[in-house]
Amino acid sequence: MSVFHYDKDADGIVTVTMDMTGPVNAMNDEYREAMGETVARLEQEEGLAGVVIASAKKVFFAGGDLHELLAVTPADVERFKGGIDTVKDQLRRLEKLPVPVVAAINGAALGGGFELCLACNHRLAWDDKGVQLGLPEVSLGLLPGGGGVVRLTKLLGLEKALPYLLEGKRIAPGKALDEGMIHDLVREKDELLPAARAWILANRDNPEAAVQPWDRKGFGIPGGDANSPKIAQLIPAATAMLRQKTRGLLPAPEKILDVAVQATRLDLETALVVESRGLTHLVTTPQAKNMISTFFFGLNKVNGGASRPDGVPQTSTKKVGVLGAGMMGQGIAYVSAMAGIEVILKDVSLEAAEKGKSYAEKLLDKRVERGRMTPEKREEVLALIKPTAEDADLGGCDLIIEAVFENMALKHEITRSSEPFLAEGGVWGSNTSSLPITQLAEASEKPANFIGIHFFSPVDKMPLVEIIMGEQTSDEALAKAFDYTQQIRKTPIVVNDSLGFFTSRTFGTYLDEGVRLLAEGMHPVLIDNLGKAVGMPVGPLQVYDEVSLELTRKAQQTWKEMGVLDKWGDGTVTRGVINTLVEDYGRGGRYHGGGFYEYAEDGSRTIWPKLLELYYNPEVCVPEQDVKDRLLFRQVIESLKCLESGVLRSEEDGNIGSIMGIGAPPWTGGFLQFVKTYGYGRFVARCEELAAAYGERFEPPENARERAAEEAQAAA
Repeated sequence: MSVFHYDKDADGIVTVTMDMTGPVNAMNDEYREAMGETVARLEQEEGLAGVVIASAKKVFFAGGDLHELLAVTPADVERFKGGIDTVKDQLRRLEKLPVPVVAAINGAALGGGFELCLACNHRLAWDDKGVQLGLPEVSLGLLPGGGGVVRLTKLLGLEKALPYLLEGKRIAPGKALDEGMIHDLVREKDELLPAARAWILANRDNPEAAVQPWDRKGFGIPGGDANSPKIAQLIPAATAMLRQKTRGLLPAPEKILDVAVQATRLDLETALVVESRGLTHLVTTPQAKNMISTFFFGLNKVNGGASRPDGVPQTSTKKVGVLGAGMMGQGIAYVSAMAGIEVILKDVSLEAAEKGKSYAEKLLDKRVERGRMTPEKREEVLALIKPTAEDADLGGCDLIIEAVFENMALKHEITRSSEPFLAEGGVWGSNTSSLPITQLAEASEKPANFIGIHFFSPVDKMPLVEIIMGEQTSDEALAKAFDYTQQIRKTPIVVNDSLGFFTSRTFGTYLDEGVRLLAEGMHPVLIDNLGKAVGMPVGPLQVYDEVSLELTRKAQQTWKEMGVLDKWGDGTVTRGVINTLVEDYGRGGRYHGGGFYEYAEDGSRTIWPKLLELYYNPEVCVPEQDVKDRLLFRQVIESLKCLESGVLRSEEDGNIGSIMGIGAPPWTGGFLQFVKTYGYGRFVARCEELAAAYGERFEPPENARERAAEEAQAAA
């Protein structure tokens, strides 16, 4: 029995209901066999009036089988391309049937799922928030290879199609209808099949209903082809903008743009061949392997609760206390209220707490102005945030998050004064970016209920929360923090205790290496440009200004008092530069009047002239590749050390944490994934070269050497 159920009614309409093995319908060998049999049967069907493609799954169609894609090697490319050609041939035969074909979209149709819909004459979707449509392959280093690039470009025109192809936008059915990507909506799911059949019957005498736009005589691409004046101007502009955005590090967007442009020049069949070649090339690239591994498998594993303790019931935070209404505290209050949680926002004065609440007011006002929230909903969210200066208002909180300055004594004092107001069994979370949780918990009456909950700035935009386990932290406290993080719609990673944990410790090496390069005499602009050339969002000196040199200096004073200064490496070079800038010249960073850069009122920046006098040496010449590798490899080495020492509990947490928290280049798939496709043997050899030239901080960790030896043995 086929996994595609075939049912013909009295009106001659065949409903094909996809119900493949496993939880979702996916484009794999089983699909190709079932679709091949179904299309062949439809081509032979007598008295056929129309076809409805439906799904028995909650998701209409999930797209390509990523396990299959991840396994493709250069030796497999001909076989892989044959599989693509089979899929394309089947979809082409489906859309050339002499009767109309309707896609009845009952759930998400992404990637290959939406490509299947594009091959149907009429696309009908359930208007529900759980239904998403789009072609997100670019986010995995791939391109839509089932005809998606070609058909969407011919359907919408190049200008309108590019954002969906190059950004991988997922959209709701209502938006898809407005954009012309689907044809109609139904309000209830059980209306889908009747509406699909009704449309077929209404168009029984309309031969055009069975012909795709690009197969009609005189068809012209909306907006014009590549030779039209407007599109001819768009192409070089789009190419330049894309290069600026990807910095040449992501091959998928460039290949997608090329295929889309070719689709405006070529007939459908020829353009589909070009598209197949493009996907066949991309699927074997290290960028695709890295991005599939992390952004699909890794992220699903993390969000699926792999780091959450088994056997602990799920909880929902009802009332959260946020201590400190500064930049971090006000952001935590906002995202908590947006999730429907009652928030007590406490600071040393009511005025300071109210100022923190005003941050939420501003963000909510913007949502209302943009039509993303009603005024009534705004008031509802704001009413959840209560500013206060009184500890007593924290009574009944099942979670309290402390978000004050990074000072051990201050945090201890606040813990002692506020912890008694927690509800029975409540959890205390410290939003510290570096201080060890075990030491912070020394002030707690219940260290088993004490945990680190490290947010990233700005809290409303950054998707990650780093949860840190102290030595006595219980599974129940971890489960509570994990569930709260998902409740506020963020991704949780879980790490073990350490000075700086994973993200701050690893990111610190990027900043340190940037300052070391400055101290060696390199021009600061070149340092930052090469940091971005690796794929980091911001250069190390610029981001140091944003992080604040003054805060770093104070943090180092705290570490010195704790006896842990330079625990993870020699920081004397960076410390010397920071102390010179802050203490001798008052350059504390952007929000202290300037640091490495000077900042104008319009937001522009220029290098602080004195910086060149102090450090720049035009005779110094460090090879650009060495600079890029130094900035990247320092972070990779530290990530490996965190894994080796048990700070990282899983590679997935390390990869997701480095991407979402540190800003690791997407093409790497995260710092630990990067080494897998770079090759451990090659990585160790390059580390040894850098160590010989620039210092022992580049010595490869033992776990990298072990994997290199295993790699060599397997190849022998």
